[in-house]
Amino acid sequence: MCQSHSTCSPPTEHIAFGNSSQKSHVPMLSPIEQSKRTVRALQPRVASPVKLIAVSVAGGAPSRGREQKLKEIKCIPTSFQAKQLIAQHKLTLTSLDESPVIDVTIDGADEVDLQLNCIKGGGGCQLQEKIVAFAAKKFVVIADYRKESKQLGEQWTQGVPVEVVPMAYVPLMHKMEQDFGGKSVLRMAKCKAGPVVTDNGNFVLDVNFGVISDPKTLCDSLKLLPGVVEVGLFCGMAEKAFFGQTDGSFTTRVAEKTA
Repeated sequence: MCQSHSTCSPPTEHIAFGNSSQKSHVPMLSPIEQSKRTVRALQPRVASPVKLIAVSVAGGAPSRGREQKLKEIKCIPTSFQAKQLIAQHKLTLTSLDESPVIDVTIDGADEVDLQLNCIKGGGGCQLQEKIVAFAAKKFVVIADYRKESKQLGEQWTQGVPVEVVPMAYVPLMHKMEQDFGGKSVLRMAKCKAGPVVTDNGNFVLDVNFGVISDPKTLCDSLKLLPGVVEVGLFCGMAEKAFFGQTDGSFTTRVAEKTA
């Protein structure tokens, strides 16, 4: 593992930081392999040695640790599935109780806008994912080119995932449509009868608000509603985002400063 910028050379898959039009060309890769290479390219750019990393299924971190034998890195899972992957690849498991400050959280997203606000929660783990992103010194997003947009809601039309207490889901569906114009759908499970139940025992509403011009205000307003546990809008949290392209290259985006 690279310990500092001065003691290691960058990997061959150079990633340009700054302008999103800059690309790094690598051979044609699957989306999963693209994510892995992006993670490896990110490593020497981290300001301090990485000792603690948050692991999600989308981020590809378990494979990174396995390939590079980074046994000294401690991993915090964002879901039951991520915890299983950590165990499968024989990485060191820890928790926020033991390690409350994370060096870097690397995660995917359903959509990313120009300010790096994200829609997340397609896997139903937005609460845990937001907690570890909040606890991280750096939050980096990895996604494919389809997730890049100017405003949230342009590309991702399945709605914003909202985790809710089960007894409140019907009143919340009415309230979100009445006050915010959101069309809600209770997310249903694919391998069992009934709705999806999160790791926290809650339901997930996928709420289509159309194009979202002010995601932070919307998120703050939704979280004031009784019964809302967490909203899959990640506002002002990501530092950089990497997007894999169909030709095997990557683009990078940094947040645009608002006036």
